[in-house]
Amino acid sequence: MATSSPEPGLILQNGRFFAPQDPIKVDQNAFQECMIIQNRLITHIGPSTGAVVTSARENGFQTLSLDNKIILPGFIDSHMHLLLLGLSLTKLDLSTCTDLPSIRSSITAYAAAHPHLPRILCRGWMHSMTDGKALASMIDDLDPRPIFIDAKDLHSTWCSTSALEEMRVAELPSQPGGFIERDEAGNPTGLIAEASVLTLVWPHLASVASEEDKLAALSTAIDEYSAAGYTGLVDMAMDQAAWDALLLLRSRQKLPVRIAAHWLITPSTPDDGLAQVRVAVALNELYSQQTSPNLRIAGIKIITDGVIDACTAALSKPYADPVTHCPPLWTAEMLGPVVAAADAAGLQVALHAIGDAAIHMSIDALATCTPGRRHRVEHLELASPEDARRLGQLGITASVQAVHADPAILRAWPRLLGEERTKRAFAYREFKDGGAVVALGTDAPTAPLGAWGNLYTAVTRRSTRAGGEELEPVNPEFALELADAVAAATQGAALACFAEGTCGSLKEGLSADFVVADVEWKGEGLIKGVVRETWFEGRKVFSVEE
Repeated sequence: MATSSPEPGLILQNGRFFAPQDPIKVDQNAFQECMIIQNRLITHIGPSTGAVVTSARENGFQTLSLDNKIILPGFIDSHMHLLLLGLSLTKLDLSTCTDLPSIRSSITAYAAAHPHLPRILCRGWMHSMTDGKALASMIDDLDPRPIFIDAKDLHSTWCSTSALEEMRVAELPSQPGGFIERDEAGNPTGLIAEASVLTLVWPHLASVASEEDKLAALSTAIDEYSAAGYTGLVDMAMDQAAWDALLLLRSRQKLPVRIAAHWLITPSTPDDGLAQVRVAVALNELYSQQTSPNLRIAGIKIITDGVIDACTAALSKPYADPVTHCPPLWTAEMLGPVVAAADAAGLQVALHAIGDAAIHMSIDALATCTPGRRHRVEHLELASPEDARRLGQLGITASVQAVHADPAILRAWPRLLGEERTKRAFAYREFKDGGAVVALGTDAPTAPLGAWGNLYTAVTRRSTRAGGEELEPVNPEFALELADAVAAATQGAALACFAEGTCGSLKEGLSADFVVADVEWKGEGLIKGVVRETWFEGRKVFSVEE
C-alpha cells in the first residue's frame, strides 16, 4: 500500500506570535518567537532555538522571515450572514445618505446607471434618515421596477409598491413575530419588519436570484473574508437556499475557511417550531463536526426581539421617546419547547436578544439546558447587571459585535432609552469579568466585516464611522483589554462553536490558520492594522502585494 510523503515543513521566525494559553484570563503579552508548521498543522510554537528548531533545519524545513510582523490566529467571525453579505455587495449602499432627498437622489442615479437590472436593491438605510417613515409612496416615482431597501440592521425592508405587488404582500395574513405596515383599509404601505423579513423578503429575493448569482455572491463574500484575515465563520441565519448553494460551491472548489452554521427557526406555531428543529437535527447528523468539520450545522438560531433604533427590541420598561412598549417576538411559552428540543438533540442554541427583557427571557430559557452545551446569546446590547453575571454562571457564551457599539450609530439611543439605560449599553467587560466566554463577531452585512475596526471599537469604544468627528466613547468602562478582544475574535470564537481542538489558537497540534499583520499592539493603533497574509491549513490563501 502506497503512503504519501509528508509535506515540506516551514519554520516561521522573526515575528511576534500571539499565543495566550487561557482564553478567559488572557496574558496581555503572550508572544512567542517562532512557529513551525508541517502537514497543515502547527508542530512548534515557542523559542526560535532549541532541539525542535534545530531538527527542523536539519530535515530541510524552509525558513521564512516575517520582518517582526505580528502573527495572530486566523480571525473567526462569530456572528455573520454569508449569502446576505455576498448579495449585499451588489446592492446600492445608502449608508452615507442623511435624509430622504439624498436617498432619492442616490436611487435615481443608480437606476439610471443600471437600466437592465430587474430590481433596484439597496442597503444601509436607517430609520432615523427618514424620521422613522418608510412608505412606498416616498419612492414609487423613482423607477417602475421593484425597489427593496434593506435597513442597516436587516430587521426591516422598505419596499416600493411594485416590490410589494411582486411579493403579493396584500394577500398575506399577519405572521407570528412579523410586521407588515398597513393603512386603515389594510393595504400594505411599504414597511416589512422583523419575522416577516425572514419569512417573506429573504426567501423571495433568494428565489429570484439565479443559482450562479448565489454562487458568485458566496465566493465573493469568502474572498472578502480571506482578505480581511478570517479563517473561520459562524453563519447565524442559515436556510435551505443558502445551504444548498454552499454545498454546491464546496463541490466545485476547496473553501479557504471553516463554516459552522446555525439553522434559522422562525416564529411559528409550537408544532411548526419543533418541525423546524427536526430539520436542523437531520442536517446536523449529515454535516456534523465529525463528518464535515469545515462545513457543518452546529445548531439553531432564534431571533427573540428586534433592535433599539426601530423601537422593536424588547425592554423591561417602555421606550422613553416615543413612549412605546414592544414585547419579544417569542414568548417564553413558545421559546421553551423549541430550545429544549434542540438541546436534547445535542444542538447549540443561539438566541438573538438585544433588549433587557429579551436577554432575561433568553437566559431563563437556557438556564435549564444541559450543562456544557455552550449555548449562546447574541448581541446582548442592553443587559442588566444580574444577567451579565448569569452568563458566566450558566456557561452561556456572550456573542457580541463591537461594531454595533460605534458612537456614530448610537446617537438616537439617549433619546429612545434615556441617559440612565444608555449607560448599560454593551457591557462587555461585565460579561468577561463574570466568567463568560466572549466571542467577537461583526454581524456582517449589517456592519463592516473588517476585524481591525471591530477590535478598535471593542478596546477603545470609539467610532470608526464618524468621518473625523470627535465623538465621546460609549461606556468606556465596559471596554475590553486589547489581548482580551483579540482572544475573543480567535480563541473565544472557536470555543463558542466547539472548534478549539482544531483552530482559534497558535498551539501545537492545531491547524496552521493564522494572519500576518502590520499593526501596533495598542488600542489606538488597531484602526491602522493591515492584513499582509492569511494562511488556512498551512497554505497561504491571501497576500498583499508589496
